[in-house]
Amino acid sequence: MKYCQYISPDEQLKRINFYLNRLQSQYDDVIKHKEDDWETPKEFLKIGYGDCEDYVLIKYYSLIKLGFDEKKLYITVVKEKFRGGYHMVLSYFKVSNKAPLILDNLSFKILDLKTREDLQAKYFINSTGVYKINKKYQLIKIAHKYKEFEELKIKINKNE
Repeated sequence: MKYCQYISPDEQLKRINFYLNRLQSQYDDVIKHKEDDWETPKEFLKIGYGDCEDYVLIKYYSLIKLGFDEKKLYITVVKEKFRGGYHMVLSYFKVSNKAPLILDNLSFKILDLKTREDLQAKYFINSTGVYKINKKYQLIKIAHKYKEFEELKIKINKNE
């Protein structure tokens, strides 16, 4: 870990999740009249509210800044089994081939994917590509890039 070496990684995860979950939630279609508009972390903080992908992205980049390995962090598209809709969470593969920890803007608790019976993971996305997961929690690459994530990285590089 680069920063906050005196705070354990588990505690850093909890603090980031708790702090950022306190920001106001609002759907993109209400704010911008379009779905799934990926905001940079700066835009999210400037606007003061966002929806699930905005929470995931700010957590993703915040944890990388704290020194977490980007190859263990994934922007994750999930299906909500009980409500039927799609949602986005951040997955952290603390240990390879184990269920990832899930940071969700709808929960202050960080639970692993196995425990989160309400979620069915569809895609795992980071700068290394797009993946699906098998029953043994192994990631299988299905694409090299995810369009929205590539566009976001360009926007971040322009604005920073």
